[in-house]
Amino acid sequence: MEVQKVPRQSYRSRAVAAFLSVILLATGFAAPASAKTIKLVALGDSLTAGYQLPPNDAFPVVLEAALKAKGWDVSIANAGVSGDTAAAGAARVDWSIPDDTQGVILELGANDALRGLDPETTRAALDGILARLKERKIPVLLAGMYAPRNMGAAYYEKFDALYPALAEKYGLMLYPFFLDGVAGQTSLNLGDGMHPTPEGVRVIVEKMLPVAEDFLRRIQAGT
Repeated sequence: MEVQKVPRQSYRSRAVAAFLSVILLATGFAAPASAKTIKLVALGDSLTAGYQLPPNDAFPVVLEAALKAKGWDVSIANAGVSGDTAAAGAARVDWSIPDDTQGVILELGANDALRGLDPETTRAALDGILARLKERKIPVLLAGMYAPRNMGAAYYEKFDALYPALAEKYGLMLYPFFLDGVAGQTSLNLGDGMHPTPEGVRVIVEKMLPVAEDFLRRIQAGT
């Protein structure tokens, strides 16, 4: 049997290729690193929790699905508690927001307005939440709320203004009105006229989606 000789150049090429493979593996450049899931928490009241809705129709779930459809690798934990005021949210902020959280969507204050609480009380509670999250270096997308107009101009003007003021103080992204496009729309709310239907939640998500994407970009950029 005739044994074919392999050219010396072929041996050399294989050796170089093997050497380069070892270097690449050692330095972590053998393949592109997979992107890590961005972990968000939606901290809020019944509007976040999904009052009287199936779990898959709650705001955090619908927003997560919409972001994934846009190509984002993201998870959004639902930390909404029905009936919570801003002060109640402040009392549970640490145990509601895990240490690996990379961003928070903060939606609180609707119950404060419905109960006619002093806007300064709401401001102080939200300020406490934001100060704590800043201390923990967790970015926040602040979802604003408008007070019912039957509370009178003196009340709702003071209440509505607290969200832009806090956003400016902490350099936050602000979505001015969480219920934009849904408030006052009978077909998009449950029988109580205050909580969105599944279709109402989808309207909220559709309107907020561009801001949520900008928030994720800010998290990625570390700003």
